Order: sequence, then C-alpha cells, then structure tokens
Amino acid sequence: MPRDGVTTGGALLLYEDDALCAQTFANILRSAGHTVQIANHFMPALGALEARHPIDVFLADVVFPEGGVNGMALARMALVRRPGLKVIYVTGYDVPGLDREASGPILRKPVSDEQLLACVQRALAAKHEFWWR
Repeated sequence: MPRDGVTTGGALLLYEDDALCAQTFANILRSAGHTVQIANHFMPALGALEARHPIDVFLADVVFPEGGVNGMALARMALVRRPGLKVIYVTGYDVPGLDREASGPILRKPVSDEQLLACVQRALAAKHEFWWR
C-alpha cells in the first residue's frame, strides 16, 4: 500500500535462529507497518511457506547451528514453493560462494534499522524477480 511513495504493510517470513536478533528485526519491521512471522527452525518455516498465507519477502539467516537447514537451502525450497518470492539473506559470517548463489541481496550483520527497512522497501516495491541487481 503506497503512502507518501513508501510501500508499507508487507508480509514477511523471518527465518532466524538467534531469538534476540529475530525479535529485534521483527520489532523494527513491525514498527514500519509490516507483519512478521518468525521461524527459528526449518519445519515451521516450511509450514509457513506451504500455507496459503501471504508472504511478500522471505528474510533468511544464512548460517544455522550444526544440523539445521541453512537459509540458502531453505530459500531454494521457498522459491520452488513460491516462484517469484523475494528473498533477502542476512549473515554475520563470511560464507564462501554466497554472493554467487544468492537469489537476493545479502545484508551483513550487524544490520542497521535503516539498511533493513530500505532493503525490505526495495523488495516490496520491485516488480520483477531480479530486483536486487
């Protein structure tokens, strides 16, 4: 919904294993008018992706603890289930090949409120699947 040239009200799925980081991101996004669903494990994230609820942007933490499904893998699953879904990756680590394999922009932790909101805004306003390039 445009308001003064700004798209608000996007539905986001946030896949993040760090509870404090997830709550911080969610609070920032909610204060900007977005709805945010948090998943800290791949099963609820996959369930959300398979549900009929709207998801405009998938915000995926790249690195998960040993044995967890990382954000890159889950993003690939998400795009199979929802072609054209806009994906934003977040990481605090140097992940080899991430720049080459990512199907969306990469935000490096620590992420400022402004960076997060600007990237989500760009995703919501974009009309094509290669919006980040």
